[in-house]
Amino acid sequence: MLIRAASMADIPQIMDLWNTMIRDTTATFTTVEKTESDLHSLLVDRQDAFLVADVEGACAGFVTWGPFRAGPGYAHTAEHTIITGAPRRGMGRELMHAAMTQAKAQGLHVMIGGISGENAPAIAFHQRLEFAMAGQLSEVGHKNGRWLDLILMSKPIDAS
Repeated sequence: MLIRAASMADIPQIMDLWNTMIRDTTATFTTVEKTESDLHSLLVDRQDAFLVADVEGACAGFVTWGPFRAGPGYAHTAEHTIITGAPRRGMGRELMHAAMTQAKAQGLHVMIGGISGENAPAIAFHQRLEFAMAGQLSEVGHKNGRWLDLILMSKPIDAS
């Protein structure tokens, strides 16, 4: 497995991974699937903030990060999205370590994960990476006819 910068050639695999999650889970609250155009724009906007796990020449997972909130006071805080295909031992950890290293070099101070309250494996994953529970927002998401909690987890990356 190689962790590398995402390229335009990865868009179909990224789109498949992301849209599968959108369609089949409550891990993300959105119901709007990503298009090639959406991902093209995102890769242009986040040239230095989008990594993929390359397994035998194919994107098997990715991590991307961007502004947590608008405004100059939040300029050193980023929220990340990480998606892997079939569970692969260590892929998520390697993606996140590479993302935190790169984000730190970009001058970021804190990474934030916004996680569905129903996604216990993602919460446990972030805890293993020493992200701390920063808050729980009750019933702020709605998908599949249900209200869903949002768990916020944070980690100062200059301490990584």
